[in-house]
Amino acid sequence: MDFKGKKVLVYGAGKSGVGAANLLAETGAVPVLFDEKAGVTPKELLAKVAEPEKTEAVTGELTDELIGSLSLAVLSPGVPTDIPNVERIRTAGVPIWGEVELAYQVGRGRVLAITGTNGKTTTTSLLGEIMKAAVPEVFVVGNIGNAYTGAALKTTDKSTVVAEISSFQLETIHTFHPQVSAILNITEDHMNRHHTMAEYIRVKELITKNQTKKDTCVLNYEDPVLRDFADKCPARVFWFSSKTKLADGIYLDGDEIVLNRDGVHADIVNVNDLILIGTHNYENVMAAVAMAYSAGVDIRTIADVCRHFKPVPHRIEYVDEKRGVAWYNDSKGTNPDAAIKGIQAMKRPTFLIAGGYDKGSDYREWIRSFGGKVKKLVLEGATKDNIRAAAIECGFPEKDIVMENTMHEAMDYCRDHAEAGDAVLLSPACASWGEFPNYEVRGDKFKEYVRTEI
Repeated sequence: MDFKGKKVLVYGAGKSGVGAANLLAETGAVPVLFDEKAGVTPKELLAKVAEPEKTEAVTGELTDELIGSLSLAVLSPGVPTDIPNVERIRTAGVPIWGEVELAYQVGRGRVLAITGTNGKTTTTSLLGEIMKAAVPEVFVVGNIGNAYTGAALKTTDKSTVVAEISSFQLETIHTFHPQVSAILNITEDHMNRHHTMAEYIRVKELITKNQTKKDTCVLNYEDPVLRDFADKCPARVFWFSSKTKLADGIYLDGDEIVLNRDGVHADIVNVNDLILIGTHNYENVMAAVAMAYSAGVDIRTIADVCRHFKPVPHRIEYVDEKRGVAWYNDSKGTNPDAAIKGIQAMKRPTFLIAGGYDKGSDYREWIRSFGGKVKKLVLEGATKDNIRAAAIECGFPEKDIVMENTMHEAMDYCRDHAEAGDAVLLSPACASWGEFPNYEVRGDKFKEYVRTEI
């Protein structure tokens, strides 16, 4: 699309929306930054953008007159596609894109894209580091915290874009076409947004929508949903597995990550040489290796970067040991399946801090994964009553459930009751919204507490 002179609504004024508005202004469009939250003023929205003189801002009500003047609407990932305002835009015949679609259409170069319920950020970060070691122009973008729209105009035909893509972002793609994609796993999440598991699965699989057999899609062989998807996947499948020796793919053989692909058989790296720990992280490494190999990176470079790669913040992150108690920040465990990985990594009796925003999750499988490791389940946030009920249903001792009002109070309890040899793990199984704007702030507050209040 030629954006010059076109009026484009940018729905949502967070990081993604501001990035989209800035990009549109640079392409000659007239971005209209819209936020329906009460109490926000147009002046406050314009203060966020790089070129306020080229941007319009609207708050509160989205009028029919404005909708009728639009050539395009760009939705921020946090804006559901089925709310009344979006339905009004759709009914008016205005094309609806997401910020990923906008960035892709403006950007250049090849794209390597990762989605999945869990492990996206670690895999994206590792793949980004591998690609930086192999090629000169790499942009790591997307749900990882760097808006794709902020990098799009910097890309060239020689660029490699490594993108973490959420289900929210996949809902609004049209031409987005990664040369290599990956779906790491699919477990229940965001039911408040997608409503059914079938719809969540459908949206995740959209990452392959425009791929062909000339492209590659990396899939988890041990995920039954992805095993079913393989036959209809439009790209060539590259399997990874932590349990099965694959005739074609990459797999964990004892402690060794092994590649078997197109006649090449190679030991890539021994997991004991990795800084990352845990089977879930070995799966992330395998996915990143498969993607880098598919993108033409040599095995020696891949292995060297894997050995030196450090865990991303907020994912089973060791913070400190105080008075014999080890404190771990797993704030990125924002759903039950991710939180299962957190508790599985613990080697000590654990005070588990959990709870937060209600995404409509089922907590029972997570509670059943405790395996006797959880000494106290310390709950706070909007979901604490639901988690408590699920824990009691699953047979977790009611006497070992502690109810607090805030995360700070939960940490106070752990500080006062955990004994030398115990661990305290923040692994909420819930989003942070409500008490905190995002999981990063939640994790940073946890780390600050450990360092200053114990």
